[in-house]
Amino acid sequence: MKLVPCGDSAASVRFEERISPEVHREVMAFARAVDRAAIPGVLELVPSYCALMVSFDPLALSFDELAQKLSSLKPGRAAGEESAAVVELPVCYGGEYGPDLDFVAARAGLSAHEVIRIHSGVEYPVYMLGFTPGFPYLGGMDARIAAPRLDAPRTSVAAGSVGIAGAQTGVYPVASPGGWRIIGRTPVKLYDPAREEPFLLAAGRKLRFVPVGAAEFARLEKEGAL
Repeated sequence: MKLVPCGDSAASVRFEERISPEVHREVMAFARAVDRAAIPGVLELVPSYCALMVSFDPLALSFDELAQKLSSLKPGRAAGEESAAVVELPVCYGGEYGPDLDFVAARAGLSAHEVIRIHSGVEYPVYMLGFTPGFPYLGGMDARIAAPRLDAPRTSVAAGSVGIAGAQTGVYPVASPGGWRIIGRTPVKLYDPAREEPFLLAAGRKLRFVPVGAAEFARLEKEGAL
């Protein structure tokens, strides 16, 4: 573990620099330890793939004082093994909701049905949020359905779109430009600033995609899921 200053009001606690479930469990275990310690002056914790950003008030806590307090924390390995909440997202794959599904299937030498089965058959760990508010960077996607980004990004991707880029999959929480291969869409809001908790997902949780038909998508959309 290495502590690196980030300006005058944040520090990055860095672990082994590789993307893996084991490293991320260490990050989350340490984040829980910092949260439990309730260090005066610490304002926010932002986990990522292999680091934890600790935002602090420099008028209440110096970097050296923070470093001393963080170095005294010793989260056990078991702390990182706590069961994560699983969020299920209904997804309508293909058609107008997933214009790149056939491309992904053809590239993989699979049928569209097989791509859907593979994509929805995994519990994905949420490593971090970024890019746009609430965008989840997920691990654990089956390499058989990996696909390259678009050569030219779309100027607008609908909120709820589920995409693949390389060996990763993710969900666009808000309408935005994007170059991921879109294979489906969920009617569920991942980000809603009007909610008490604006973000549906968080680092350390797990996500499972649940295939639904167009009629079910329309019903959920009408009920206000999107």
